[in-house]
Amino acid sequence: MINKEKKKLNMKVQWTKCIVVLALYLLFLIWVKSWLGLIVVPFIFDVYITKKIKWQWWRDSEKPVRFIMSWVDALVFALVAVYFINLFFFQNYVIPSSSLEKSLLTGDYLFVSKVSYGPRIPETPLTMPLTQHTLPVFECKSYIEWPKWDYRRVKGFGNVKLNDIVVFNYPAGDTLVSNKQWQAADYYQMCYSFGYQLAQGPADISKLTPQEQHDYYDFIYNVGRNYIIDNKQTYGSVITRPVDRRENYVKRCVGLPGMTLQIKNHIVYLNGKANKEPDNVQYTYYVKLLQPIPEELMYELGISMEDLTSLNENGYLPLTKAAVSALKKRTDLVESITLNTDASTGDVYPLNANTGWTRDNYGPVWIPQKGKSIRLDMKNIAVYERPIRVYEGNDLQIKGGKIFINGKQTNSYTFKMDYYWMMGDNRHNSADSRYWGFVPEDHIVGKPIFIWWSSDPDRGGFSRVRWNRLFRMVDDIK
Repeated sequence: MINKEKKKLNMKVQWTKCIVVLALYLLFLIWVKSWLGLIVVPFIFDVYITKKIKWQWWRDSEKPVRFIMSWVDALVFALVAVYFINLFFFQNYVIPSSSLEKSLLTGDYLFVSKVSYGPRIPETPLTMPLTQHTLPVFECKSYIEWPKWDYRRVKGFGNVKLNDIVVFNYPAGDTLVSNKQWQAADYYQMCYSFGYQLAQGPADISKLTPQEQHDYYDFIYNVGRNYIIDNKQTYGSVITRPVDRRENYVKRCVGLPGMTLQIKNHIVYLNGKANKEPDNVQYTYYVKLLQPIPEELMYELGISMEDLTSLNENGYLPLTKAAVSALKKRTDLVESITLNTDASTGDVYPLNANTGWTRDNYGPVWIPQKGKSIRLDMKNIAVYERPIRVYEGNDLQIKGGKIFINGKQTNSYTFKMDYYWMMGDNRHNSADSRYWGFVPEDHIVGKPIFIWWSSDPDRGGFSRVRWNRLFRMVDDIK
């Protein structure tokens, strides 16, 4: 039967198809530097030339089997195609929150390029396409943790540039609780928060020695962690996720490897020079209204229902400079507008240090660069402890005020990866590097290229579609 089918084929055409497909496939293998894929070559040759394997055996079956298997064949092909396209070329991403407003809006759907910075070889290759970490309906893991491959990135068109908007895996998402209601919460913030509530600390932590401070923060963390473990019915189990299965976040890169970053009075400084703020950067302002803001003006200024909720509950409203200027002119609506300078200490990264930093006055911190070394001491170890221990897989301990890495006392460390500093444009309403620290290069997913769809959650019908944002290039949003 197979020989008869083969005789009906135009072998010149089959050889042409085979050569083109093999050439493209070999170019792909050269690109990803994976010669293991050569085991597929004989099968490609068989599909087009030898036809020893009856790949579509079901075509000769009874009608019910033929009908079902034709759909199975199409579905499997689609899933495999989507898997490789999402893995190496591009994927869809939707803006779920207001942390980048008003540059990117909640409800924007982004076309994210993997080749802009180079796609990663997956750490967990066996996964269900179109899922990040959880299977819908079944609410179980959508991936298998074996085999587990080391981090490697294929060459792309370029590197992350200053002020790029970047999609990346959430660094603090390595550990979380299994209860879905609490998965959005930062696990480490939870541990310290519960620890402070349950354990009585010293009256003035600054009077403790560096070693005593380190031991105190370890104690607080463990108290909070044990509380979560003991209350499994409320929070579920403590679980972990590999790098490529952590939640995807999107922020603006405001600090590159090797730069020294400092935030002074909410302005980001890099190596002592102020970084240009995005045109649509937002801060929160205390606003006293004489009467409600008309709906037309809300739409014109980009004020959402979420923003109004913030005003009603907290008294402050996230606004761009243009919106502040416009509202100040409306003396019939607004009594006063004042920048919100309230900022608490202790809730920013690193959580295990008494830095006195806040969201608006932070640092300075040096952003780690691959191949570069930093001198370590008890004053800065909390800042670099997580990259050294968690992201680069070293055993780091502090004993008697001395630092030990992999069992050896040291006062320096050379980094194996580049790191980045990410922040949202909605500066007072963004969970970003100020709260969970550096983003390692192995967490970088890709670069948003354009908005292919945009839906306003505050509107209905055709007015829900933000037509003026469709197919807008993200690089044009400054």
